[in-house]
Amino acid sequence: MRIPRLLIAGTASGVGKTTVMVGLVEALRARGLRVATFKCGPDYLDPTYHARTSGTPCHNLDGWMMGREAVTATFARAAAGADIALIEGVMGLYDGASPDSEAGSAAEIAKWLEAPVIAVVDASGIARTLAAVGLGLAQFDRTLRLSGLFANRVGSRSHLELLRRACAGGIPIVGGLPDEPALAFPERHLGLHAAQGIEAAHFSAWGARIAEWCSLDALLALAQEAPTQNSVSPTAKKELPRCRIGVARDAAFHFYYEDNLARLEALGAELVPFSPLSDSNLPAELHALLIGGGYPELHAGDLARNRSLHGELRAFAERGGPIYAECGGLMYIARAIRTLDGSEHPMVGLVPGVAVMQERLQALGYVEVETQTRTLFGGAGLRLRGHQFRYSLLEGAQTGNLAYTVRRRRSGSVEREGYGAGNLLASYVHVHWASNPLCAEGLVRSACAFAERSA
Repeated sequence: MRIPRLLIAGTASGVGKTTVMVGLVEALRARGLRVATFKCGPDYLDPTYHARTSGTPCHNLDGWMMGREAVTATFARAAAGADIALIEGVMGLYDGASPDSEAGSAAEIAKWLEAPVIAVVDASGIARTLAAVGLGLAQFDRTLRLSGLFANRVGSRSHLELLRRACAGGIPIVGGLPDEPALAFPERHLGLHAAQGIEAAHFSAWGARIAEWCSLDALLALAQEAPTQNSVSPTAKKELPRCRIGVARDAAFHFYYEDNLARLEALGAELVPFSPLSDSNLPAELHALLIGGGYPELHAGDLARNRSLHGELRAFAERGGPIYAECGGLMYIARAIRTLDGSEHPMVGLVPGVAVMQERLQALGYVEVETQTRTLFGGAGLRLRGHQFRYSLLEGAQTGNLAYTVRRRRSGSVEREGYGAGNLLASYVHVHWASNPLCAEGLVRSACAFAERSA
C-alpha cells in the first residue's frame, strides 16, 4: 500500500494538534486532494472535527485497545483511495497507557505505520529552547522518525523566523500558526466540544491560515517520504443472515468508534440511524439497538419529554429485542438523569437506578473487561478492552447478576459492572471490538436470531 501520510503529534495535550489537523485538511482539500483522517487513542470528540472538515469518517487508532494487526488493517481500509492520510496523536508524542512503555501512544502508531512525525509545540513564550525540545523528542526514541516541529501560537512572523534559525541544524520547523484566541475551538471536560455546533467559518479560517503561513508543498513532500507498507486485509465478511440495527445518532448520542460500526456492516448488518431527541417512533423492522455515548445530561429535558420513544424502547425490549448501551446510552435507559442543578429527568427505565451528574470526574482510563454471564455478545468468559470517561454515578443500580468484571489498567483494581440481563446489556465502558471481534459477531447473531423469531 502506497499512501502519503503524516502523524501530527504534540508535546502535550492542549498545544493545538486538532487546530493544525483541521487547518491542514481544509488547505489540502482546497487543492482538490482527498484526505483520510485518523485519531490516536480513545477520543471521540476530536474525530468529529476531522470528519466534518474531511467529509469522510475519522477512524480511531489505539494500540492498546486494538493491537497492531487491527490498527494497520483499519488504516489500510480507511485510507484506500485517499491522496494523503493525516493522523492526529494523543496527548504528548510518547504518552499512552503506561508511564514506562509506548503502549497506546502516538509514537507506537507512528512506528507501526512508518509515518513521518510532525510535533506540534506551543511556541508562545519560547525561543532557542525549542531546539532543545526538538532534539529531546528525537533522541528519546531513535527508531521513531521525527521529521519536524510545528510552531503553534507564534507571536509574529519574525518570531517564527527566529524559531527557524534556532532550530537550524537540528529538528527543523516545518510550519507555524499565529495565536488567534478568537478562532480557538471551545473546550469542556478535558477536551473540545463536539464539532457539530462550531461555525463553518472557524474551519475555513484555519485552512486559510495554513495556506498563508505554511508551505503545503514541503509538508506534502514529507508525507511522500513514507515507505510502502504491506497491506493488511480487513476481516473477511461473514456469511450471516442480514439484519437491521438501529443506531442512536443526534446531538446527545454520537460517541462511536467507526471501526466498530464497520465491523457490524461487514457482518451483514444494515445500520439505521434514529434520534432519541426528535424521533417519536423507532424505525421499522429493527432487530437490535445500539445506543452509544455522548452528552445526554445536556439534553436531559428534551430526552425526558420524548415519552413516545421511551415507550417504543420498552416495548422493543419486552419483545426480546437486543439492546446494547454504552455510557451516555446507559444513562438514557436508566430510570432517570439527575443534573447538577438537582433536577431529575425521567428516562426509559430499562435499567434500575438514577444517573447522577457530579462536579468531579468519576472515571478516566483504560479498562479490561471479562464477561461473567451470557450476554448478547455470547457466552461467559469473553475478554475485551475499552475506556472509561464519565462525570456521573449510577445510584440505586442493580447489584446482582452483573455481566462484567472491570479491571482498571492503571491501578489494577477490579469492580463489577454491566447492567441488564438476557437481551439487554448496558455499561459505562466504551468497548473497542477490535480487542475481541467475537463481540461484534455475537451482537449481529443476537440481532439475526431476533429477526428470525419476529418473522
